[in-house]
Amino acid sequence: MSANVDEQRARYEAAGQGHVFRFWEQLSQGQRDTLLSQLKDIDPEEVGRSYRAMQRGQGESEAPEDVKPVPEDAFGSMLRSPASLLSQWEKQGLEQIAEGRMAVLLLAGGQGTRLGMSCPKGMVSVGLPSGKSLFQLQAERIRALQRLAGTAKPVPWYIVTSAHTHVPTEAFFREHAWFGLDPDSVRFFQQGQLPALTVSGKIILQDKGLIAMAPNGNGGVYRALSSSGALADMQARGVRHVHTYCVDNVLVRVGDPAFLGFCIHKNADCGAEVVEKVDPTEPVGVVCRVGDHYRVLEYSEISSELASRRDTHGRLEFSAASICNHYFSVDFLQEVVRQYEPQMLYHVAHKKVGYVDDEGRPVAPDKPNGIKMEKFIFDVFPFSKNFAVFEVLREDAFSPLKNADKPGQVDCPSTARKAVYILHAHWVEKAGGHVSSGSGGVVCEISPLVSYAGEALQERVKGKTFPSPFVLD
Repeated sequence: MSANVDEQRARYEAAGQGHVFRFWEQLSQGQRDTLLSQLKDIDPEEVGRSYRAMQRGQGESEAPEDVKPVPEDAFGSMLRSPASLLSQWEKQGLEQIAEGRMAVLLLAGGQGTRLGMSCPKGMVSVGLPSGKSLFQLQAERIRALQRLAGTAKPVPWYIVTSAHTHVPTEAFFREHAWFGLDPDSVRFFQQGQLPALTVSGKIILQDKGLIAMAPNGNGGVYRALSSSGALADMQARGVRHVHTYCVDNVLVRVGDPAFLGFCIHKNADCGAEVVEKVDPTEPVGVVCRVGDHYRVLEYSEISSELASRRDTHGRLEFSAASICNHYFSVDFLQEVVRQYEPQMLYHVAHKKVGYVDDEGRPVAPDKPNGIKMEKFIFDVFPFSKNFAVFEVLREDAFSPLKNADKPGQVDCPSTARKAVYILHAHWVEKAGGHVSSGSGGVVCEISPLVSYAGEALQERVKGKTFPSPFVLD
């Protein structure tokens, strides 16, 4: 033990982080074991390098000069592309799915704290009549996709968790028998963590014998794909294409075959699914071309003049709003983990981080006192050699769940429910049926096991009127 302690102490002192041993003599043996276990998993030199690189990046201009909208030759759209092309792209996507060449990658590291819950966000139900959780809805969409593709081959589902969500997520899937999926096709792995730092770059002690740790952002998925063996597993299965999305989108078209087919048609190595931004002040990031590469620029990084600029058709020029829904070729992911991931700079997030003072007393700060370093999943866009952007209808494919319900709130359970009801009632109308309004308005839920995106409903609903609530399962 003594040699191990001396080795770790030397590592941290050399990196200017020797203070993590400040209370060593006061710790019990159990506390010492916990602290040593944490310290062995952290590279203090890398933490220092990342902090200094992040500081340099913070000093650079956040308003790039050569910003242009996505060019037409990289752009496809469910709104404006010809129906014949959309059908062709969807067919091509389904063919790849049937051949077992597509996998789905779910970013599920978030907790439902902003929703007033302590469980993983994927376990949350938005209050649909069926009571289904986000995880169940997405699992059933994968099953529907396999049915549409006419294949018995399972679509591999890789689920990225965090230290807080990993154990309960795995238990939830076991408890629900993997929602009817082949357990061998569902794989869980954790994103990494980094120490929280003071603004001067010092590692924060949460307790006398405990480092304050935080997830390294959804951009940490690339390193986790490699270290967990998930990327190697994809290659062993013959996967060539990966659809990546965030767990909190109640309308997400998991493995969207039209998006997949479009990216394959464009020979893209990386792609983004977007919705149209219609209000210049909407606080969303937009996909842009900056110089000779693509980026997601946050709304604060684009001037109000650029954000308000419209084309000859009256649409915002910078309208490609990012919804954390991406395509990657497996070959590109290999390049990322081998070459590009170390070049991705960390972003800084100012947070309130509990700590112990010089006397070892716990302090709960009332304002941000520390920073957490994060990488974002779209930080790899500039490394793409052939980027593609696919626009979908917001009402068809995007309704995020981020906030608890309260009057006037958006992106909450009530707005997510309403988005499902409106979309599914539209499917019924399109198939020749009708859902009448009840005391709570139109309530319509169609199971993904019945229809993935509104198909195969005519036989069940044509010429019929259904009272609310109408549930088709």
